[in-house]
Amino acid sequence: MDSQTALELVKNGVTLLFLDVPQYTLVAIDTQVFSVGPTFKGIKMIPPGTHFVYYSSSTRDGKEFSPMIGFFIDAGPSEVIVRKWDQQEERLVKVSEEEDERYRLAVKNMEFDRQLGPYNLSHYEDWKRLSDFITKSIIERLEPIGGEVSVECENDMFRNAPKTPMEKALDTQLKVDNSATSVGKLQRKGCYYTSIPRVVKCKGISGQELTSLNLDKTQLLETLLVKDYGGSEDLLLGELQFAFIALMMGQSLEAFLQWKSLVSLLLGCTEAPFHTRTRLFTKFIKVIYYQLKYGLQKDRKDNTGPLLLDDSWFSTDSFLHHHCKEFFSLVLDGSVIDGDLLKWTRKFKKLLESNLGWEFQQNNAVDGLYFDENDEFAPVVEMLDDEAHAV
Repeated sequence: MDSQTALELVKNGVTLLFLDVPQYTLVAIDTQVFSVGPTFKGIKMIPPGTHFVYYSSSTRDGKEFSPMIGFFIDAGPSEVIVRKWDQQEERLVKVSEEEDERYRLAVKNMEFDRQLGPYNLSHYEDWKRLSDFITKSIIERLEPIGGEVSVECENDMFRNAPKTPMEKALDTQLKVDNSATSVGKLQRKGCYYTSIPRVVKCKGISGQELTSLNLDKTQLLETLLVKDYGGSEDLLLGELQFAFIALMMGQSLEAFLQWKSLVSLLLGCTEAPFHTRTRLFTKFIKVIYYQLKYGLQKDRKDNTGPLLLDDSWFSTDSFLHHHCKEFFSLVLDGSVIDGDLLKWTRKFKKLLESNLGWEFQQNNAVDGLYFDENDEFAPVVEMLDDEAHAV
């Protein structure tokens, strides 16, 4: 890059000024992770728009790290975001208005330029594919009080909750240290995700109608789109991306559960992909394709930045394999199907087969009719007229 182009990027890009951050602390933005050295003061040349900033304090020798703390930003051209390290809380905090104005001016006068690490623009396209539906309004709607996403705040929320084998594997991978979490942090609320019911409950309809509603989540999807997303498909996709980023970069278990709920909802629809929401499903498959393409990269050897997804997450009895098997059969065997949806479904299927070694067999006549009673995907049992009926 020539000096003039670099200067324009410095002046017009977003700057993160992080003061007094201890050496060896991991500071990251989007898919890029920096290890703080003795002169580090932040990151420059960041393209305007939506980003996720996250960091992890370390021991003095730089060998052990605390859980990630992260926050979303939506910054305009030439914007400067100033934070200072609080040694007692071991976290980045905002500065006073007077300090903020003074430091912003210093950044604009290039006083910190040599101490700012450049944003690697060659990785920006990957980030855009992971975040292109996230807007400022989505961030404001979903982010927790205070804006910080951290698994430290989620321990009480999930400590006694039942976990699937995949969730237990995630819990182990995150290595949450409950004893190190303060009472104050435990009282903080998590993100304001949309509530996605796993079971459709509706009074005044027949058992057959209730069965249909639970086997095909199209009506539930339509209800949620109107009730919770104001009819906007992109808001739903933005929440799906928000949750995935909070999981991968912020290492949030709450985010994983929301991502799982949204993916299960969409892959559980049988009518919507063909008739009412073909465009939504084409965009959805494209979103999840790029999410898992990034998360399942085999050449990412580091274990200090974003999470690495592996086989322990996605066994053949996992929710994703189950739903993908049904969805692939639905789309690929369809007599009339949208060309773009078919193309991206094939790409997604190929990705899972090549990266996870999954095989998707055609459904037979009895596939899905017999379940273990503890199976997560078993037919739902609903209470109707004080009696249990299999749905």
